[in-house]
Amino acid sequence: MKATRLHLLRHGQVDGFESKRYNGQGDTRLTDFGRQQSAAFAGRFQQQKIRAIYSSDLFRCRFAADQIAMLQAVRPVYREELRELHIGDWQGQTWQQLQRDYPELWQARLDDIVNVAPPSGESLLAMARRVRPVIKQIISAHLGEEVVIVAHGGVNRVILLDVIGAPLDRLFYIEQDFGCHNIIDYFADGIAVVKKLNG
Repeated sequence: MKATRLHLLRHGQVDGFESKRYNGQGDTRLTDFGRQQSAAFAGRFQQQKIRAIYSSDLFRCRFAADQIAMLQAVRPVYREELRELHIGDWQGQTWQQLQRDYPELWQARLDDIVNVAPPSGESLLAMARRVRPVIKQIISAHLGEEVVIVAHGGVNRVILLDVIGAPLDRLFYIEQDFGCHNIIDYFADGIAVVKKLNG
């Protein structure tokens, strides 16, 4: 059987990108360039038959999904489970602020990024546990087809780490630029191959 091809995209550039900050599940606005990146996705898939488009329900992802859908005969499906890591009280704050205001917790999270959660937020392990079942559902529902998912840097990294069999603590060993395009082929025997990374 033909592989199920997943086009895994990251949303475009967002306001405040110049400073390292956690946007989390806040509905951060796209910059003008971020909107251009999202619109460019539509042209990229124009000659391909995309069977389904899934997206985080946050605007920065939905905008790209909607742009792609305009040239495809499918409607996007927005999934809350594809949201970025819930960063809790740290949402909107810069890394510099957090190192100043939460020095012990900041260091604890550096030491164990998989299990340590920010205040009122979720751990990386908790995020992975909500993302993984959705990916399995999507692949199972579209065997042998081409599918688009528009998500976030953290979510994409979890999906990619699972494909290559790497542990979650290697999250930042994979880069995911704004507006990037990854391609993963899932085969019937359970094998998956990353065909394109951070393109």
